[in-house]
Amino acid sequence: SPPPCTNRLIYEKSPYLQQHAHNPVDWYPWGQEAFDKAKQENKLIFLSVGYSTCHWCHVMEEESFKNQEIGEIMNKNFVCIKVDREERPDVDKVYMTFVQATSGGGGWPMSVWLTPDLKPFAGGTYFPPEDSAHHVGFRTVLLRMAEQWRQNQEALLQSSQRILEALRSLSRVSTQEQRAAPPAQEVLATCFQQLSGSYDDEYGGFSQSPKFPTPVNLNFLFTYWALHRTAPEGARALQMSLHTLKMMARGGIHDHVGQGFHRYSTDRQWHVPHFEKMLYDQGQLAAVYSRAFQISGDEFFADVAADILLYVSRDLGSQAGGFCSAEDADSYPTAACSEKREGAFCVWAAEELRALLPDPVEGAAEGTTLAEVFMHHYGVKEDGNVNPRKDPHKELQGKNVLIVRSSPELTAARFGLELGQLGAVLQEGRLRLQAARAQRPRPHLDTKMLSSWNGLMISGFAQAGAVLAKQEYVSRAAQAADFLHRHLFEPGSGRLLRSCYCTETHVVEQSAVPIHGFLEDYVFVIQGLFDLYEASLDQSWLEWALQLQHMQDKLFWDPKGFAYFSSEDGDPSLLLRLKDGAWGPWAGQGQCWHWADYDTVSPADQDGAEPAANSVTVTNLLRAASYSGCTEWVEKAGQILAAFSERLQKIPLALPEMARATAVFHHTLKQVVICGDPQREDTKEMLRCVHSTFIPNKVLMLADGDRTGFLYRQLPFLATLEMKEGKATAYVCSNFSCSLPVTSPHALRELLCA
Repeated sequence: SPPPCTNRLIYEKSPYLQQHAHNPVDWYPWGQEAFDKAKQENKLIFLSVGYSTCHWCHVMEEESFKNQEIGEIMNKNFVCIKVDREERPDVDKVYMTFVQATSGGGGWPMSVWLTPDLKPFAGGTYFPPEDSAHHVGFRTVLLRMAEQWRQNQEALLQSSQRILEALRSLSRVSTQEQRAAPPAQEVLATCFQQLSGSYDDEYGGFSQSPKFPTPVNLNFLFTYWALHRTAPEGARALQMSLHTLKMMARGGIHDHVGQGFHRYSTDRQWHVPHFEKMLYDQGQLAAVYSRAFQISGDEFFADVAADILLYVSRDLGSQAGGFCSAEDADSYPTAACSEKREGAFCVWAAEELRALLPDPVEGAAEGTTLAEVFMHHYGVKEDGNVNPRKDPHKELQGKNVLIVRSSPELTAARFGLELGQLGAVLQEGRLRLQAARAQRPRPHLDTKMLSSWNGLMISGFAQAGAVLAKQEYVSRAAQAADFLHRHLFEPGSGRLLRSCYCTETHVVEQSAVPIHGFLEDYVFVIQGLFDLYEASLDQSWLEWALQLQHMQDKLFWDPKGFAYFSSEDGDPSLLLRLKDGAWGPWAGQGQCWHWADYDTVSPADQDGAEPAANSVTVTNLLRAASYSGCTEWVEKAGQILAAFSERLQKIPLALPEMARATAVFHHTLKQVVICGDPQREDTKEMLRCVHSTFIPNKVLMLADGDRTGFLYRQLPFLATLEMKEGKATAYVCSNFSCSLPVTSPHALRELLCA
């Protein structure tokens, strides 16, 4: 039957907005039509921000936004606006700054009440529809807000103005031109101490629950180890990072059947996740697991990196070459079901596994079945292994989230198997479960493709390709970069676009009014292009990266207070022009209801699930300077660190990626130049040496002798470097002063580790 109602969101491209197109709520997209209506009718604005694969966004829609009575209250008293946070991160950041500042936390769905001139005065996250003994319900909040506006309009307007002024003060990041970047040793030591203090020695990670992967923390620890290899603190840093990565990979946050990682764990053990899978997690985790293999040589980490990239290629990759944003947490348990459940695609009942894996195991004790071995290894229980406290809606009752509860050695010993036999048994079990899962209804795929997240995924494929010596990964990264250039870049203006959308027929579409890229789009794409150049040595990616860096400077740089703004100037609907990493705790005058048990809360760290753009751009600027000889970019990197100096010195735990970049800034990048023919084996050996060595402060470049090429034109000193005795020759340069040449991988490794 046709849906009972349709609102304006039906005309939007965003999958999240389209999900709400048939609510009884008279939703508007963010735009002038809604703003004008609020002013003309003197109504408050109710702003709801989320994303299409957010579990608790779905819950609030089912409970409240599909409720006819609640919809009538909303339509009567408010102008209701829906925003896809992934499409409009600028809008999300402005109002999330308010919610976080007034509550100390935040997440999605985000619910904020605004005056007709867009100033926030009350907000929260998820609300249940009705009051309970401990929490106020959404219906009650709506009625209270409407009553306050009728009775105390002038007071609310004054309060909202004070809130806006306080937020402007809170979010201001600037520095004096003469102020220097903070000292690296102090920042690194403090950040390490703070991470060490929050570290979970038993299960890894840096909190009790919820637990997020936070690759930024692990990247910091790898860099800290590289700079303190012989010190006890360095050993501790490496142990913390590798143990965390192993526990995550063994946990339920890792999809042992379908590959890839879920967004975060609701518990300390990395066991029960929120089941959505985000592209930005896969890109960062592929890179960090590759790095773990590079450092440790343990194939376990290489296997996990390959597992992630298999998932992304198969399930998130588009035929056009880009990557889709995410897979949903919720799906129908069977094709006959009419109600979605969280995790339905991923969880298992014990009887399902016994039916799928009935075969006897050769070499094990008589009567031992494949199911017994598999269920023991992955912690399966007859009545389900999910703690009821982590299942508030009882969607996982009697189900099991697979988690490795026993080491391969212990499982093999228990059943009298050799390790190789056990590996084959478990692999057979996973393949059968994967085939069974393929018969289930799949979760919703958000086919929106974002420049920023594709940039992170390009880095993941490129870094894994270089470290694991997998050319197919490098080729996939290049395919994605070509997609960005064709679909999310305007050659005429030199600007990036934020998003495009893939239809069911695999056609790539743009919205009627394309959204231009934000700072994070430029920063993550530039980082991806630098990583792709080092993996492929194709100078066209390097040239495009430097062009984008110039455009980033033009659009976002603050010449007075330094650092980059998150969005361009000139949008009158944005009350604040923010800089990533700028907010801090604030006891303001806004009202905030925060449903901490249920919202999709993310860490308060500015380098959190995704690194802050200003953090990543410090290293980008240093790399850009090394590839171009433009010292202005080194100055900009120092000015960003100076602008965030107070935060870096007091709470670097909030900015671990920027703390890591502080070390790179002070230690100066090593320019590793390989002179040689890229097709010759001796050149390839030298490149393999570089790719197999973890060096946090290096850039790699190939001097192939073509003096008309882009790099030779950018860096004239390359013309002075030559092959020795006809062999591929390496130079390690710093500040354009180079070491003596070496012609063997062994000698090069000694230089790199010096």
